[in-house]
Amino acid sequence: MPHNRIGILAGGGLLPVLVRDACRRNEQAFHVIVFEGQGDPGAFADDSHAVIRLGAGGAAIKNLKKEGCDALVMAGTIRRPGMKELRPDWWGVKFFATSGAAALGDDGLLSALIKALENEGFEVIGADTLLAEYLMPRGQIGTVDPAPLAGDIAAALDAAKALGGRDIGQAAVVRDGVVVAEEDADGTDAMLRRLAESGETGGVLAKTLKPGQERRADLPTVGAETIHNARAAGLNGVVVEAGNAFLIDRDGTARAADDAGIFLLGADVDGEWR
Repeated sequence: MPHNRIGILAGGGLLPVLVRDACRRNEQAFHVIVFEGQGDPGAFADDSHAVIRLGAGGAAIKNLKKEGCDALVMAGTIRRPGMKELRPDWWGVKFFATSGAAALGDDGLLSALIKALENEGFEVIGADTLLAEYLMPRGQIGTVDPAPLAGDIAAALDAAKALGGRDIGQAAVVRDGVVVAEEDADGTDAMLRRLAESGETGGVLAKTLKPGQERRADLPTVGAETIHNARAAGLNGVVVEAGNAFLIDRDGTARAADDAGIFLLGADVDGEWR
């Protein structure tokens, strides 16, 4: 159903741009809030947009209402700031006080934020409703065969799901059946950089949706940068939960995986893909 105007809450990465492009294709009116220090204002220079710091929730809501937005889409990565950097305005202070957000994990925080936005009269829709064609398909992407590492694939998916069940992260690395890395608040790329510094090689990276996760925010995302970082960490492959993650630039990401000599795979959470 068309909306009067969609507000795109833009963090980092390509996802907000893809959402913008989908709105253009669908002739859907939109307005972008670029979070200062998180998203790239230059990507939206030709679009209706405002740059607002992450903690200025009241200013963002006022701007969205002034622009006639009746629906919101969260898109892009958000580096979780400390309270000093966040500097919440009165709306933010109220949100933190009433939701207990400071004590919540990432998914709990996002769920509380969505509820608060709905209480402001907005419909919050998932980016996947606009970008269904970017959801990770089931099966092998690229030419490198994942079958020899089926055991590590299943173990890595299990490890990522277990981590997500504790609302800590969405990604884990398994090498020879042993968990050697887990994502934290710093994100997947930071985890892979730490792994690269260890000097040990081999293993499978898995990214999954957290059990019971709010789908309208923070679906896992993989792209060429993920592949480059996996290669730098000496990994053998990347497996992503099919249908529950975004694959950005399928052709370019497949080429990056082939060039790196690692596999890229969309699998069910039990490790099946064939």
